[in-house]
Amino acid sequence: MACTGPAPDERPVLIPAPQKTIWGDGTYRLPERLQLGIADTALIAAAGYVNEVLAPYGTVAVDRCDRGDIVLELDSAALPPEGYHLSVTHAGVRIGGGSYRGVVNGIATLRQLLPAKAGSGAKIPYAEIADRPAFGWRGVMLDVSRHFFDKEEIFTLLDQMARLKLNKFHWHLTDDQGWRIEIPCYPELTQEGAWRLFNRQDTLCMGRAAREQNDDFLLPVRRLRTDGADTLYGGYYTRKDIREVVAYAAVRGIDVIPEIDMPGHCLQAIDSYPWLACFGRGSWGQSFSSPLCVGKDRTLAFCESVWEELFELFPYEYVHMGGDEVDKSNWKRCPDCQTRMRAEGLPDEAALQAWFMHRMQRFCEARGRRMIGWDEILEGDVTPTATIMSWRGAKGGIEAARQGNHAIMAPTTNCYLDYYQTRDTAREPLAIGGYVPVEKVYELDPYEQLTPAEQACILGVQANLWTEYIATWPHAEYMLLPRLSALAEVGWSLDRKDYAGYLH
Repeated sequence: MACTGPAPDERPVLIPAPQKTIWGDGTYRLPERLQLGIADTALIAAAGYVNEVLAPYGTVAVDRCDRGDIVLELDSAALPPEGYHLSVTHAGVRIGGGSYRGVVNGIATLRQLLPAKAGSGAKIPYAEIADRPAFGWRGVMLDVSRHFFDKEEIFTLLDQMARLKLNKFHWHLTDDQGWRIEIPCYPELTQEGAWRLFNRQDTLCMGRAAREQNDDFLLPVRRLRTDGADTLYGGYYTRKDIREVVAYAAVRGIDVIPEIDMPGHCLQAIDSYPWLACFGRGSWGQSFSSPLCVGKDRTLAFCESVWEELFELFPYEYVHMGGDEVDKSNWKRCPDCQTRMRAEGLPDEAALQAWFMHRMQRFCEARGRRMIGWDEILEGDVTPTATIMSWRGAKGGIEAARQGNHAIMAPTTNCYLDYYQTRDTAREPLAIGGYVPVEKVYELDPYEQLTPAEQACILGVQANLWTEYIATWPHAEYMLLPRLSALAEVGWSLDRKDYAGYLH
């Protein structure tokens, strides 16, 4: 293979940047009827995915063999689990992966080698690409509590993630504004908790939609229902919906990480079942809602029952327990919480939250799961097996790594994609924080201030999209892209980042 290949301006753009690419001198023309060979039956789902990718370019017939115009194969002996090797020569295309996910990563690169214009006879440049990620955790968090996105819109996000080799979908399913997942043993969580009267965030969105005549800010009609004289906003996922999303993600090499935030951010659950609160009702403090009453055994049984349901639906190693922004004032005057503190020998309410998080962590680990919490859980004694998601700057991740805990870097300064893209738009009425331009995402250094030994504790990076003021999927995509591609390059290509090349 010649090393000259196509001129730089004529080469396909590959994001995230591969570890090593050698361009050849020539192209391979895809036949109109393409033969796809899979050398291992474990790649049957990947073959179906290739069929979807190539549908605009011709028809695909699959053979269980190691021959064809495109061949998929596993090579765990030579490649790391998410690594792949892609070869395009006169004989066709060959993708080898260290695991199923490695093969899917190779398919993502093949997708970028295809011409943008669909049609038969597509030409792919000769190339040899050897590639592997910098981090094992390359995530995206979507908040569906503040505003809800249906199953098909989640599929769209998963497709975007797969194109960029992002592999963790963190699904923020519950919060004060809505409970979005069906739990059969507690049916009112969705019968009542998935629907709400319009709140301030809804009215601000609708006001902007009217002022700017922009439907991207308008609450979708299909998300509204009438209840007597009231109009309610909401929606939720059935267990069938969840299984379909998990299956769709698995084909694309993506783990789905559920988050049920507790013990704070539970107002909709408390409204559905008032006995979950310290005083039989939910309320708002100065900044945050009142939390679950962790002094009651009945509340603990509720938490465990909910997670038992989720363990059945989400077959992955990690789950997210939240643990952020807990207003502990009710606990100070709650007889049940104070009794719990005395029984457990806890000095204060911060220790009570740590006790609750430790209990839930043990519950998860006994069932083969690992718990993630927002960086607030560092404020109590954190166990060595807890994973910290650092959002209040990089400080939480740095502290976690220095004491030997795994950490995921998702600081507001670089990774909060609900923040506007420029300084001017950051002053809009719907702006929620500062501003995070694409270059700020790209310059994230997950290893900031860490020694080589401490760097081993950093699992990876994650972009978060909170949706207080994002009511439609077109608006969500506007906030995600192109900044999500910058995050993908940090997570995959940290040691070879090149901002000018990325912008090109």
